This record gives sequence, C-alpha cells and structure tokens, in this order.
Amino acid sequence: MYRSHTCGELNISDVNKEVTLAGWVQTIRKFGSITFVDLRDRYGITQLLFGEELNKQLDETPLGREFVLQVKGKVNERSNKNKNIPTGEIEILVSSFFYSE
Repeated sequence: MYRSHTCGELNISDVNKEVTLAGWVQTIRKFGSITFVDLRDRYGITQLLFGEELNKQLDETPLGREFVLQVKGKVNERSNKNKNIPTGEIEILVSSFFYSE
C-alpha cells in the first residue's frame, strides 16, 4: 500500500492507529537522539518523530529537503501542539521508512 492516509487528514481521533504516509520532506529538526520531520503532500503537513534507533539510520543515510518519503508508524498525541495546522495535535511515531532523492 502506497499510503493509508494523506498528510492533512489525521487528527486526535486517530491516536493509536497504524498508518502509512507518503510525501515530500519539508523540514528536518534534529534534537540529540531524535529527529522531527515535517512531511507534506498536496493535502497538508504531518509531523514525524524518528526515535533513537531510526535516528541512527538517518545519520548513516541522511534525508534532504524535497526527498520523497514513505513512512509507517503509529499516530501519537503531540506534547507540543500546533494549533496553526489541522494535524497539529498529532505526530507519527515512525517504525519504518523508505525514501528516494
């Protein structure tokens, strides 16, 4: 399956769902052993959270802006909510990913 949802449709009612998203990397923010990525498609933006284990993979093969990315993961409630976007109350805890430049 290419994707189960678009980047603009997930919200707080989807917490704990397993999802697959695909889109373009908009921003990358590294904070020690975790990395946040904003993934966008034509429908919106969703924040991704790469934990410590996947962060090591990102160090070996780093992402770049506008890379095409497919992720699988679980919808989590964000601790720091962003009321400016429809998906601002959730983030995806990434369990696996695939990308191309």
